[in-house]
Amino acid sequence: MNLAEGVQLVSLGILGVMMIGAAIGVVLFSSIVYSAFMLGGVFISMAGMYLLLNGDFVAAAQILIYVGAVNVLILFAIMLVNKRQDFVPFPNSWVRKVLTGIVSVGLFGLLSTMVLATPWAYSTPAVVGGESSIVLIGEHFFTDFLLPFELASILLLIAMVGAIILARREYLPDQLTPSDLRQTVLTLQERPRELVSTTSETKE
Repeated sequence: MNLAEGVQLVSLGILGVMMIGAAIGVVLFSSIVYSAFMLGGVFISMAGMYLLLNGDFVAAAQILIYVGAVNVLILFAIMLVNKRQDFVPFPNSWVRKVLTGIVSVGLFGLLSTMVLATPWAYSTPAVVGGESSIVLIGEHFFTDFLLPFELASILLLIAMVGAIILARREYLPDQLTPSDLRQTVLTLQERPRELVSTTSETKE
């Protein structure tokens, strides 16, 4: 981004503190739902760092894919699977905590050594005011890679139609005889909604 050096340093510091704080929250929160929300904060902080590095497409993909899809999917899975059972501590759980602490301290030491030993000097002059990466990627998508782009969209459409068909399998008959299975082996078993409502009323 075309920002002053001081603004970039301050923004990097704020985003770094946000990322570290959210990552610590992911580990320390007892509620897994809060941990999932903190994970979304980590993803958003990473997107901000990508923006500072002029990676606007990667930042947008980070927000759309990881925050808008992966993190939301994790939240839905947690809310659907969570049985609200009390936590039962495992025997000898302190061994796991000690091993986790040793591994974490070792990784932190290796990363700190790498950061301090790496010469963080610019090898090439930074390009300011260049063309946006989103524009370049869009031009390549609709010129050089138009056929693979359209094939990928067709595959996604096929996957969406297949997901809709699989979701409609809830309208199956209650009991099927072997003769029915032989006759409908290549067709999707389905019954109308009216039959579902009538059978549910008769059972009640």
